[in-house]
Amino acid sequence: MEVTLSIDPLFLAWSYFRRRKFQKCSDICTKVLEDSPYDQAAWSLKTRALTEMVYIDEVEVDQEGIAEIMLDESSIAQVARPGTSLRLPGTSQGGGPSPAVRPMTQSGRPITGFVRPSTQSGRPGTMEQAIKTPRTANSARPVTSASGRFVRLGTASMLTNPEGPFINLSRLNLAKYAQKPSLSKTLFEYIFHHENDVKNALDLAALATEHAQFKDWWWKVQLGKCYYRLGLYREAEKQFRSALNHQEFVDTYLYLAKVYQRLDQPITALNLFKQGLDHFPGEVTLLTGIARIHEEMNNITSATEYYKDVLKQDNTHVEAIACIGSNHFYTDQPEIALRFYRRLLQMGVYNCQLYNNLGLCCFYAQQYDMTLSSFERALALVSSDEEQADVWYNLGHVAVGIGDLPLAYQCFKLALAFNNDHAEAYNNLAVLELRKGRIEQAKAFLQTAASLAPHMYEPHFNFAILSDKVGDLQSSYMAAQKSEDAFPEHVDTQQILKNLRHHFAVL
Repeated sequence: MEVTLSIDPLFLAWSYFRRRKFQKCSDICTKVLEDSPYDQAAWSLKTRALTEMVYIDEVEVDQEGIAEIMLDESSIAQVARPGTSLRLPGTSQGGGPSPAVRPMTQSGRPITGFVRPSTQSGRPGTMEQAIKTPRTANSARPVTSASGRFVRLGTASMLTNPEGPFINLSRLNLAKYAQKPSLSKTLFEYIFHHENDVKNALDLAALATEHAQFKDWWWKVQLGKCYYRLGLYREAEKQFRSALNHQEFVDTYLYLAKVYQRLDQPITALNLFKQGLDHFPGEVTLLTGIARIHEEMNNITSATEYYKDVLKQDNTHVEAIACIGSNHFYTDQPEIALRFYRRLLQMGVYNCQLYNNLGLCCFYAQQYDMTLSSFERALALVSSDEEQADVWYNLGHVAVGIGDLPLAYQCFKLALAFNNDHAEAYNNLAVLELRKGRIEQAKAFLQTAASLAPHMYEPHFNFAILSDKVGDLQSSYMAAQKSEDAFPEHVDTQQILKNLRHHFAVL
C-alpha cells in the first residue's frame, strides 16, 4: 500500500519566504489564489514576498539629485554660522585636515574612507557646479533626481507578473483595508515599496492612523516616510516626533535625523542622535550617524572618536574600520592604517579598493616587497575604468617615490587612458612635462586639470609658478588667487601673491 505525502502549499510558501526564496513563494501563492481568490493569508503572503523582492532600506541617507539641491525651498539662513551647516563644511572648528595632506571633494569635504550615498554629493553653489560634480559611487554622471531611482524600481517591479500588476490600486477601497490591521500593513508596504505609489500609500496610512485613534506609532512612522518622499520635511518631522512620543524606536531616530540632514540642520541631528543614545546606549547605527555628520562637517577628530566607539560595540563594522584606517593614513601613520586594512582583509572584504589602499600603506610604511603585489591584485580585481585609472595613478606615485620618472609618466598616461577626467593625473603629468622642458604641454595639462577640478589648489598653484617663470605675471596672479580661494592657508601661495603684489606696486 503506497502512501503519498504532500505538504500544505501555504506552509511551503511560508517556508520559502522564511528562506528568502521570494519568487518561489510568490508562484505558490499565485496558484493558491487561482483556486481560492479570497484566501487572505495567501494574498497577504504574496504581497510580502513581492515587497521583499524590491525592498530598499529607507534608513540610509539617500543621494540628493540636482533637482533636490538647486530647487530646494527649505533653506532657513542663507549665510549659516560657522560649524552649523553641511553646506559650508570647511568652516568647522574641529581641526580638519588641510587639502595639502588630504584630498578634497568638489564640495569642500575631505575624501572619506568609505563610499556611501551621502559622501559624494556635497552641496554645490551654482547649477554649473552641480552638473559638473560627480555624484555617484559608480559613475561620474550627476544624479538628475533622487526620485528617479524609485520610479525605475516601481516600473521594473511590474515584470514580476506578466499579465499586469498583482493589485489594481485604482479599484481598492482603502478605507475598508485600513480597518483590518493584519492586511493594511502588508498592503501599505506593497504600495510604498513595490508599486512606488506614494500618494495612495499616504492615503492608506492616514486612514489607518485615524482608525487606530492616532495611537499607533508604526503608522505615524509610515506617514513620515511618505511625507519625506514627497519632500514635505516639516510634516515628516511632526509625524516622527509624534511616533517617538508613543514608542522609542531606533529606526524612528534615524528617519528623523535624515529629515534634519536634508533640512541642513546637522547640530539638531547630532542632538537627536545623542538623545537616542540615552535610550539605547551603545546602539551602533546611532553612533555611526554621529560619526558621519562630524565627518561631513570636516570635524575628522570627533568622527574618528565616534568610529572607535562603534568598533567597541561591533568590531566587524566595515565602515568604521575603513574610515579610521583612512584617517591614520592621511595623518602620516601608514603602519597603523595597514593594521586596519589587514583587519578588513581577514574579515573577507576582497576588492580592488582595499588592495589599492594596502599598496599605498605598504609603500609609505616602506614595506616595498608588498607594494607591487598589492597593486597587481588591485588591477586583477578592477570592475570599472575609474578604478583602473585610480590604481595606475597610485602606481605613478610609487614610481615618482622611487625616482623612476619614465615609469611614472607611463602610469599617469594609462590613468588618463582609462579615465579622461582624472584631474590629478593631468596635474602630475604637467609637472613631469615641465621637468622635461616642455612648457606649452605642461601649461595645457595644468589648464585642463584646473577646469576639471576647480576645487583643487595644486593645478592653480603650479600654473601660477609656471606663468611667473615665463614672465606672464597677470596669468600668474589670477591663478594664485584661485589657489588661495581653494586653500587659504597655503603658505607658498601667500608668498607668490606677496611677491607679485610687490612687483605690481613697483610698476
